[in-house]
Amino acid sequence: MRKLLLAVVVCCMAFVAQAQDPHFSQFFASPLTLNPAFTGKFDGQWRLAVNHRDQWPSIPKAYVTTSGSFDFGIMKDKLPQGDVFGIGISGLSDASADNQLKLNYGSLSMSYHKALDEDGYNTIGLGFQGTYSSLTIDDSKLTFEDMLRQNGFTGARTDFLTNGNNQSYIDFNAGLLFSGSSNGVNNYYAGVSAYHINRPKVGFKDQNYFLANRLTLHAGGTLPITDVLSLSTSIIHQIQNKASETTLGGAISYSLNNNEESPSALNIGSWVRLNDAIIPYIGLEVGGLRIGASYDVNISSLKSATASRGGSEFSLIYVKRKVESKGIPCPKF
Repeated sequence: MRKLLLAVVVCCMAFVAQAQDPHFSQFFASPLTLNPAFTGKFDGQWRLAVNHRDQWPSIPKAYVTTSGSFDFGIMKDKLPQGDVFGIGISGLSDASADNQLKLNYGSLSMSYHKALDEDGYNTIGLGFQGTYSSLTIDDSKLTFEDMLRQNGFTGARTDFLTNGNNQSYIDFNAGLLFSGSSNGVNNYYAGVSAYHINRPKVGFKDQNYFLANRLTLHAGGTLPITDVLSLSTSIIHQIQNKASETTLGGAISYSLNNNEESPSALNIGSWVRLNDAIIPYIGLEVGGLRIGASYDVNISSLKSATASRGGSEFSLIYVKRKVESKGIPCPKF
């Protein structure tokens, strides 16, 4: 019964194309799905990021989302001091209702950040992203009212996918990002990104629907408190069609070795998605590797149906640095 209910919900989401895009509670650890302008904006040679989310585990395989990205800077010796030109690739797989509805996409991103001072502490950047997406539905696993007979759901399958089981489309996204520091140690940033700018048509039936634009506003920063403690905070507000969400929070970082060149730190904190979930978080940083784990505790009206189990999420970011890295303060995830 739960699978049947979930399948109906997912199908409705696919047909009207008005639901929110796949998203992560650890949005701060998925830079290229947050804002294309984050491409190449880090202190290092290249960056690898991986995220995995299993939402509503009380309903088996309700929503399972995995993403990965790889980005790096180019032409470093030919750009003005402090400027960054970034290139990146990313991909995402989102499976709903026990793989009955699947979304897969691959993206190519680029961004340019212009230094606003000679030290390169403050920059303004613009990013663009092109995406090829594929949306697939397995109607053989779905059950509909007109298939009900006296002996149960034994009737002929309803042929309702007049546009076929697979839809593909090209998508364009863009973003703007400001990143700054007042002393070369702290960092703060703010950005805005727009997804589905071209509003591609998506639909499995005769009538095609336009994929709604998604606007994302986000900000954050890292502030040292003592020699071994620092505070990182972040906030995001997203709007897509008539849906919106706001998530904010932070984490305390405790240095385990007080080594700036190869830091090790333990991060503990929590985020809150307003009117939906509390998200405790724990992370570990060793050198250029950062691993994070979080769990959504549902506090919305769905908490009874989901037993307050919103979903688990894991993130991994690895930044390859040179030993003689300049250490320009960049947004830290």
